[in-house]
Amino acid sequence: MAFHVAAPKFGKNQQVYFLGGSGKVKTCFLDSGIWAYCVEMELGPAPESGRIGPEATVLLHQSEIEGAIA
Repeated sequence: MAFHVAAPKFGKNQQVYFLGGSGKVKTCFLDSGIWAYCVEMELGPAPESGRIGPEATVLLHQSEIEGAIA
């Protein structure tokens, strides 16, 4: 029996939003038949000590992403 998986809903570098914030898709992969996305959150105001790199990258399943930012 063949198992068909739909194409991912969101693409690399696409701006998306989700409960708790928004960010840009860095990569996606199949996780037990469900698309999972590594999303780099948008940067907040710079701290006094400066910034070394992105503040946070979160791992979200497709159902946790509300949609794309136009």
